[in-house]
Amino acid sequence: MTAPAEASTAREGAQTVRVELGERSYDILVGRGLIASAGDEIARLLSGGRVAVITDDNVAKAQLPALKASLDAAGIGHVTFAVKPGEPSKRFSTFEQLCDQVLEARLERGDAIVALGGGVVGDLAGFVAASVRRGMRFIQMPTSLLAQVDSSVGGKTGINSRHGKNLIGAFYQPGLVIADTAALDTLSPREFRAGYAEVAKYGLIDDADFFAWLEANHREIFAGGAARDEAVAASCRAKARVVADDEFEAGNRALLNLGHTFGHALESAVDYDGARLVHGEGVAIGMRLAHAFSARLGLCPQEDVARVEAHLKTVGLPTHMKDIPGQLPPAATLLDIIAQDKKVTRGALTFILTRGIGRSFVEKGVDPQEVLSFLTEELVEQI
Repeated sequence: MTAPAEASTAREGAQTVRVELGERSYDILVGRGLIASAGDEIARLLSGGRVAVITDDNVAKAQLPALKASLDAAGIGHVTFAVKPGEPSKRFSTFEQLCDQVLEARLERGDAIVALGGGVVGDLAGFVAASVRRGMRFIQMPTSLLAQVDSSVGGKTGINSRHGKNLIGAFYQPGLVIADTAALDTLSPREFRAGYAEVAKYGLIDDADFFAWLEANHREIFAGGAARDEAVAASCRAKARVVADDEFEAGNRALLNLGHTFGHALESAVDYDGARLVHGEGVAIGMRLAHAFSARLGLCPQEDVARVEAHLKTVGLPTHMKDIPGQLPPAATLLDIIAQDKKVTRGALTFILTRGIGRSFVEKGVDPQEVLSFLTEELVEQI
């Protein structure tokens, strides 16, 4: 991934990013106003099928009318199911309800589930698509920055368990991703900042030049200029390459979890209370923790830790556990949550560590006592 990249192949004014997975390859369309023309794209994919649009109550108000009009114009039959916004909807009861609704609507295997919303909707709707009739067609229409640059691409779907985040689900690729960047205009500043954490992640993983480009262009990205579309497309290109190389996270795809092991533990620790912490904020804190933990192990220069923290703070993201309102559980409890993480293998802790900005790597068999000591020191800041 390089910083200001040339536009990909254009399709109706959009940048097109290809996810190469053989017979299951698909396109990601990135551009403004794509929801209003989505019907034609979906019609080409389905050839006469019907769709069930799964969304949430907030997105339905802002984006659903344009999508319905587009589907009607393309002659695509559709039903809509809306869930409550937020992480608590990623649970068994909501999943069961949606499966029943799709079946009651008599959608067939060749019909499609359309996820119109952020990461919660995409994960939940994708798991429904993977499960009903043992697999229906699936289209992602992400409306949050976080979903456009991360969760809508790559086929990870699922729901949360009381044991942790995203522990129940499936790898299930969409047939198309339509990322309408105009939808980002409706996000609150907090939601946009949270999504930006995932954009910064791509630079921190393996592209120091992209991180430097973000440091120089973040104001235009937040203001909605051309740099915003480029940041989304560049992030999608980065993830598409990783997914094509390692679809089922057997190797380097795990690098995409930079900051997520700590971040997911913090989300679980606050019981997914979005008033206290949303996913992207957890990732931001987690990325600073990953760099600080790496520095503690003698792997990462302290100046890189400071640089990561400075940039995340500049755009308004939290970087320390003390930035989370309210009390957190003790370090031992956080370690127990981490031990339930999907990246644990036969009880050994796996972390994404770093030797500096753009130099992340997968480290298996991390000593739990090192993690416990580190978390204990970090929690002292809260006192």
